[in-house]
Amino acid sequence: MNKVLLCSDCQGVRLDVFIASNCQELSRSRIESLIKNGAVTVNGDHAVKSVKTQIGDVVTIEIPPLEEVAPVAVEMDLDIVYEDDDLLVVNKPKGVVVHPAAGHTGDTLVNGLLAHCGESLSGINGEKRPGIVHRIDKDTSGLLVVAKNDAAHQGLSKQFEKHSIDRIYETIVYGKMQRPEGSVDAPIGRSSKDRKKMAVGAKNGKRAVTHYSVIRQYERFSHLSCKLETGRTHQIRVHLSSIGHFVIGDMVYGRAIPNFNVEFEGQCLHARVLGFDHPITGKRLYFESPLPDYFKNILTKLDRM
Repeated sequence: MNKVLLCSDCQGVRLDVFIASNCQELSRSRIESLIKNGAVTVNGDHAVKSVKTQIGDVVTIEIPPLEEVAPVAVEMDLDIVYEDDDLLVVNKPKGVVVHPAAGHTGDTLVNGLLAHCGESLSGINGEKRPGIVHRIDKDTSGLLVVAKNDAAHQGLSKQFEKHSIDRIYETIVYGKMQRPEGSVDAPIGRSSKDRKKMAVGAKNGKRAVTHYSVIRQYERFSHLSCKLETGRTHQIRVHLSSIGHFVIGDMVYGRAIPNFNVEFEGQCLHARVLGFDHPITGKRLYFESPLPDYFKNILTKLDRM
């Protein structure tokens, strides 16, 4: 499919910026990919994204058909708490991987979404796959928003970039907190010692802020509510560990707890609240996920200790 744009009042505007302002259904990454792959011409000539448009220029975009990608549709029992033509919100259980990776090629959330969305799923960045805007770890449970089209994907991504998304988690950490509430404001980046891990104060780290409040204190543990101001990889786990209160069950950033006879399958962390503006209608949407059984079972055991 070809799309032709006429530059009538855009003197000196970068090509990628010009296309983005006139084709809001295309994400920035999709536009960059189209230009890089030679699918965009200016007056019949291929151009780079930084070229400046001139009045009278004719920009032609050849949008190729959607590509099939490796993930296959697999029927799953998805816990979908909201869905419309543009997006859906799913409650991910603990132990489910979001994207296919080594060792997980047919049992991920993406596989289930492919089966659920079927023909209603539109192209995201040129691929026929669910537009997962953000991720939560395999062993973290809770709410995740998925875009069905580029416009929704782009709108949601902008909200994540502006930090206007409400994301509140609940967790249980080791040790009693000294204050009923507080914040951790410390940059997070890839660890120089272990590239699979993130670390506070790492070189080239990005600003990261986590606000926490105590829901209940136990003898050796604290039940917390954590609100993300930013959304870095492993942010809550890294931040809380950095102040001496690692998430229980987290053997990456924490450690085994002596004299604590509770079996874990990954960290005790639940994405309980998700709020955002609908990227198409502008209506504010707000969702809450009740604590899952694994989390409640741990709280029950703590009550009995």
